[in-house]
Amino acid sequence: MVNYDIIFQPVITEKSASMESEGKYVFKVDVRANKTQVKQAIEKIFNVKVEKVNIMNIHPKKKRVGKYEGKSNRYKKAIVKLAKGSTISFD
Repeated sequence: MVNYDIIFQPVITEKSASMESEGKYVFKVDVRANKTQVKQAIEKIFNVKVEKVNIMNIHPKKKRVGKYEGKSNRYKKAIVKLAKGSTISFD
């Protein structure tokens, strides 16, 4: 997989914004990606040094519109801790 195929988008929420002060950033990543691939992709895309990666599987949730029922897509969420002095800006 290419680096841009692994990292989909940053997760911008109130909780993830408060973690940025600690040097942690949250990304939505490919379901097949592992910690090593995520670390290498972040380091190459953003030119930063990654210290630690934690990954969570987000299971699909049931959604309903009228009589129609379905599920949202599953995905992985990665919390990436950067080394001191490294930052990522989403401008």
